[in-house]
Amino acid sequence: MKKEEIFHSFARSIERFSEILGEPKTVANRDSAIKRFELTFELAWKSAKAYLADKGMVCRSPRDCLAEMFRLGLVADDPCWLLMIDDRNLSVHTYNEKLADDIYGRLKNYLPLFGALNLSLTK
Repeated sequence: MKKEEIFHSFARSIERFSEILGEPKTVANRDSAIKRFELTFELAWKSAKAYLADKGMVCRSPRDCLAEMFRLGLVADDPCWLLMIDDRNLSVHTYNEKLADDIYGRLKNYLPLFGALNLSLTK
């Protein structure tokens, strides 16, 4: 996938993530929001990876990309980013109702971080 396609997919995923977060909480909407979060997270770090590759930098994981983005000042060094990585790893590899509710409760904190990253990457 080309960098422009990744960036476009990331921007669209932010829109869809925002849409579901605006819906009333039901089990179906919670689960959908978590899946949209996972997709948006994947596209976020892949967008960052593509951006950094254009600058001659290599990152092999979300944490590597995030560290470089912090270092370059492209995103704020906010501890929510690290919590987001943890939540993504938990949501993908573990499932239970309590965990799903806990993660869902934090998703609105992640939306502005994704938006800020998107703006930095497309400047």
